[in-house]
Amino acid sequence: MADPLSRAAARLLTPDEGPAIDFSNPPGAPALIGPDSVSWRVFKNPVSLFVGGITAVILELAEPRVRSGVWDHSSFKAQPLKRLKRTGLAAMVTVYGPRETAEKMIAGVVRMHGHVTGETPAGVAYQANDPALLDWVQATASFGFIEAYHAYARTLSQVERDAAFAEAAPGARLYGATGAPTSEAAWKQQLALMLPNLEPSEIVFEFLDIMTSTPLLPGPLRLIQKPLVRAAVAITPVEVRARLGLGEAFDLNGVERRLVRLAGAGADRAPIKGSPAVESSRRMGLPDDYLYRRRA
Repeated sequence: MADPLSRAAARLLTPDEGPAIDFSNPPGAPALIGPDSVSWRVFKNPVSLFVGGITAVILELAEPRVRSGVWDHSSFKAQPLKRLKRTGLAAMVTVYGPRETAEKMIAGVVRMHGHVTGETPAGVAYQANDPALLDWVQATASFGFIEAYHAYARTLSQVERDAAFAEAAPGARLYGATGAPTSEAAWKQQLALMLPNLEPSEIVFEFLDIMTSTPLLPGPLRLIQKPLVRAAVAITPVEVRARLGLGEAFDLNGVERRLVRLAGAGADRAPIKGSPAVESSRRMGLPDDYLYRRRA
């Protein structure tokens, strides 16, 4: 499992253009959050990251202003793998990268988002740097990654889940998401407030079709790509699934659920050579398997 996962992680985190990020240098340079955080453990797992990222996008696309901004101003439809690489690398830099590298990258993203404006098909204006939309995007990302790890890799306690939400705050503030939830309870409150604004769209189904049919994973892992997409729908909050029309056809069956959990648990025990998690541990003077050791 480790070698295919290494290739998959490398493929999704290697940019098609621009310089590669060196997570191993400079020695001792702190990240926005420390290596003893829950987030460093959660983000090391490529299986749950893939699943949680899809869940986050489902939730983003349910909000019409975010949906228009994502769908009308990105390369996702034409080049989904390229978009996934950029998004995945940005997440890794935010969690693991040296603080100076993360701050520089995030500032560039904020500048780019400053040019993303438009109107939804219903005529509602949007701007990508709108704090309310940034809060929703940050909230969906935190929920997706935390819930996917909890469901398919390793059970997290309530304290750990709350900590993971809170640990996202330094990066969220740099992006402009100053009101993003810092606990699971705050996420549930935000979801309840946002729910009346969420609406079904064919774009959600188009997105899921792209994620299912595009060869995003290498070799044998491609066999579980469809179950991984179903796994993402399975952890989407039930009230959102109902609103979007993601019914029983998207459910995981028993075999698929066991397969996804086996993959997630396996990925949580196997250090991936050259991954941001391993390279960043080395930067902090920690052993390669620091984040993979079992904890009580």
